[in-house]
Amino acid sequence: MFKAEVYISRRNRLRSMLGSGVVIFPGNGESPMNYPANGYHFRQDSSFLYFFGLDMPDLVGFMDLDEGMDLIFGNDVEIDDIIWMGPQPSMQELAQKAGIQHTAPLQNVQEVVGQALSTGRPIHFLPPYRAESKMFLGRLLGLIPDRVREHASRELVKAVIRLRSKKDRFEIDELEKAAAIGYRMHTAAMRMAREGITEREIAGHIEGIALSHGAGSVSFPIILTRNGQTLHNHDHSNTLRKGDLLLVDCGAESELHYASDNTRTLPVGGTFSPKQRDIYQIVVDAVDKATSMVRPGIAYREVHLAVAGVITSGLKELGLMKGNVSDAVINGAHAMFFPHGLGHMMGLDVHDMEDLGENNVGYDDETRRSTQFGTAYLRLGKKLEEGYVLTNEPGIYFIPALIEQWRREGTNKDFIDFSKLESYITFGGIRLEDDLLVTGDGCRLIGERIPIYPGEVEEFMKGTTSV
Repeated sequence: MFKAEVYISRRNRLRSMLGSGVVIFPGNGESPMNYPANGYHFRQDSSFLYFFGLDMPDLVGFMDLDEGMDLIFGNDVEIDDIIWMGPQPSMQELAQKAGIQHTAPLQNVQEVVGQALSTGRPIHFLPPYRAESKMFLGRLLGLIPDRVREHASRELVKAVIRLRSKKDRFEIDELEKAAAIGYRMHTAAMRMAREGITEREIAGHIEGIALSHGAGSVSFPIILTRNGQTLHNHDHSNTLRKGDLLLVDCGAESELHYASDNTRTLPVGGTFSPKQRDIYQIVVDAVDKATSMVRPGIAYREVHLAVAGVITSGLKELGLMKGNVSDAVINGAHAMFFPHGLGHMMGLDVHDMEDLGENNVGYDDETRRSTQFGTAYLRLGKKLEEGYVLTNEPGIYFIPALIEQWRREGTNKDFIDFSKLESYITFGGIRLEDDLLVTGDGCRLIGERIPIYPGEVEEFMKGTTSV
């Protein structure tokens, strides 16, 4: 945990942004895999972590906005728990770590919230994303579980997003720790990407790095595949062949659950073919273009569209696209090759705060989400502010089914040379991804940059075929 003063300050800032009533932050509980005593790896709710810091199940954070009182609901362990878990701190000791003086047994939450309901006080809570939380809030507030999200506090959602979007120095330190683990993961994959090894072996090894160096876990299920044209490919059953491109998209959580998220695409055997190098260089140019543009006040959609222009221009030089570059981007022709958004916010969640609504996090009244194919998938479009942390992850993909559909329907035929694409049908995909912190006058990378330029990737992989 951070020092208690950090959590006190966060709750006080939240209190100043809200009106009257009470705020409920249900922490996560254990979730069984196949029977009650065999649970999935526990992961605390991120907003609960942000305001209360306690990383254990079956807790509820409570703020009385009118009385200025904060409370933790939770139960002290009993002898049966101690036999299996060992001695545990008392709830009072745990609460003090978060700067809270008041605790109560978990079963008392119904009475306390019931009193607030009976007097008509506003009850603020965030939209739940787990079934257990919907059931809990439904019982607590007398709501049908399927309707609970409709009653979530819009005022609280907006306040939490405002606070969590701007990372303080303590959070940036944690993000740097996560990035250092991610660097180990990616460079290990570079050393292992050789003919005859399975995707599963590499994925298992780098997940072990996250577990052994982060005291946490991977920040999302690892994407590691020689079929990079499938954007989120979690299948790890293939054996690598010389000449394959291996797409590795992975990250780690720090001990306090801050995330890293990087992607590199590697030539199996250590050398890009000329065709691979041509496409790879366009993606590198796109990454660097975005980094050069990121600064406070610029809309990330503007950066996304500039990157789309870099990709279109590069593919035009190779003869795969044609016509006016600006017109091609306006018409969305680039999206056949780049059918996703440039990036997303990152922090305690790898897609930070998206449980609060993707549009709530990435857009605002000034910047509305596009409905055009490709740009519609951009998770972050609004103007950037100092302290934001975001991903920069352009890619070029040759998706046979999409190519065939557009060719058959004549979609953007004025900007795409479908005949030239025939020799790229089995190419796969390339994605590259860095994590950026928006600074006062620009941005900087989070963590040491993983080798990215084609020459340095080949040099790093040369002679490093073991870990």
